[in-house]
Amino acid sequence: MKESKNKNHITFGLGTIGRDMVYSMVSMYLIFYLTDIINVSTKTLWWITVIVLCARIFDALNDPVMGVIVDNTNTRFGKFKPWIAFGAILSGIFTVLIFTDFQLSGAPYIIVFGIIYLLWGMSFTANDISYWSLLPSLSVDQKEREKIGAIARICANVGLFFVVAGIVPITTALGEKLNSMQKGYFVFAIIVVVIMWLGQSITLFGVKENRSIPGGEEHTTLKGMVKAIFKNDQLLFTAIAMALFMIGYMTTTGFGLYFFKYAYGDEGMYTIFAMILGVSQIAALVIFPVISKHFERKQMYQFATILVVVGYVVFFFAPTSSMFFIGIAGILLFVGQAFIQLLMLMFLADSVEYGHWKFGKRNDSVTFSIQPFINKFGGAIASGIVSAIVIISGIKEAETAADVTKEGLFLMKIAMLVFPLICILAGYIVYHFKYKIDKKLYDKIISDLETRGDSHE
Repeated sequence: MKESKNKNHITFGLGTIGRDMVYSMVSMYLIFYLTDIINVSTKTLWWITVIVLCARIFDALNDPVMGVIVDNTNTRFGKFKPWIAFGAILSGIFTVLIFTDFQLSGAPYIIVFGIIYLLWGMSFTANDISYWSLLPSLSVDQKEREKIGAIARICANVGLFFVVAGIVPITTALGEKLNSMQKGYFVFAIIVVVIMWLGQSITLFGVKENRSIPGGEEHTTLKGMVKAIFKNDQLLFTAIAMALFMIGYMTTTGFGLYFFKYAYGDEGMYTIFAMILGVSQIAALVIFPVISKHFERKQMYQFATILVVVGYVVFFFAPTSSMFFIGIAGILLFVGQAFIQLLMLMFLADSVEYGHWKFGKRNDSVTFSIQPFINKFGGAIASGIVSAIVIISGIKEAETAADVTKEGLFLMKIAMLVFPLICILAGYIVYHFKYKIDKKLYDKIISDLETRGDSHE
């Protein structure tokens, strides 16, 4: 049994490396690809900004419905794996198509882009919800979940790190070899998709799903979906706090490449900063299970928020020419953010048992549909902010750092650093005053479920 659990830790975690590579490439670098690689017109960019915002919101609203579909799935392969496979295959194909040169411009390009982007979001949702819905079914022990979640987040950050650190040097090298930066991005997209498919195959064939988990009624209805989300107060408050955090986090990361190209003045230094980001986040996730043995989650969240606040303040006042201070700010920011991201994942997992305790049904997939919903909603807001600021600040029409005014750079810094900090602080306040599942309450929940005969371990 122990060997099976340990195997699940690894095979579950490895599955997210490529997934996060694909998601990072689309969510963080698509706008840069449009503005600086294929140079779409300002009018086209405004249309695409609207399309991306609407598509992500539409797709986000579909996430709980997808959660219902997964919860009601019953096949000989389980309820999660069929959707993991289906979503991985299709989202990979659409990722490559997003970065394909169809030799179109204007309205035809906008239409083709809109269709592909919408289908990418829907297929990635199928994979994302079913993948993360596996987590609560692997263990009900909080510390065990933290280990599983930490390994998964480490693997996810390895994928993120690969894209963030590699996108400039790899696409540049490919672009020079192929005589086209567009082709460089296209080949890079193929690489990350292949890695995603390999990682997802490890999860599909390696993870042993526990199908003996009791969950109450056989099917989840749409009415049950609404009840599972809105009557589960701990899930709702976690969702609000998580949404505020993700809006801030994704807005900051969305400006990264623009900052180093137009504020710092050296696009190549983005790779160095990305290394700081990757090492900081992975190190934080490695030590998380150790630290969690000695501190309560509320204390860890408070400490992580302090790190983030200090990081933003240092970053804002750091000279744009000083990589030392920017690097220190990056370490503080991304260590704190890595802690918060993992804590949010644990809060969602614990709210599954909380909902089971209150309503007699686990609703794993409906509960975890909140995560991609929030990621997409946060990404939509962040993408809209980045696109609008890039246009309004004059960065869209600039070729080098010298072409951007001081006012334009200041506007970018406000959007990149001040607005996100306000969002992240607001998320912490919601958690601090409204989230109540501490170890004492969680132990009571598990004890009550065992007494009722609803425990699965």
